[in-house]
Amino acid sequence: MSKLDEFLAGERLEDVALYLTHDYLDEGGRIANYGEDLADGVVLVVSGDDGRGMFSAGTGMDAMEFAQSAMGEGGEIHADLAGGECPAAEAEPEEDHGVKFVFAFAEAQNEEVGGLYAEGDVIHAYAQCECGERYSDRWVTGTR
Repeated sequence: MSKLDEFLAGERLEDVALYLTHDYLDEGGRIANYGEDLADGVVLVVSGDDGRGMFSAGTGMDAMEFAQSAMGEGGEIHADLAGGECPAAEAEPEEDHGVKFVFAFAEAQNEEVGGLYAEGDVIHAYAQCECGERYSDRWVTGTR
């Protein structure tokens, strides 16, 4: 089982995941050396602190500020974190709506909070689209 599979199953709650398209990877390609190569990019699953640092190095943004800016807009992020459905795609069909990068973390099941959190561990994912839109998605592990 890969680190990504473990992350998506809720087995790596202290880690974060970062997906970057090949086009968006840093010029030196250093980040790619740490990740799992996918068809259109690389996904890394690393400890929270390391992941936030790598996110910053790879995107030039603070991970938590990025997540907060994406939280206000709901969209769909694919279960493997390597793509999504931009909420602006319908209104702006002439734009490129491919995902540039995704930042994700998992939160442990918490029955006291209720809702999704009562059902199991929850993946929180935040995406940046080629068109500039930022959006978020969340789901219970194992449901996609």
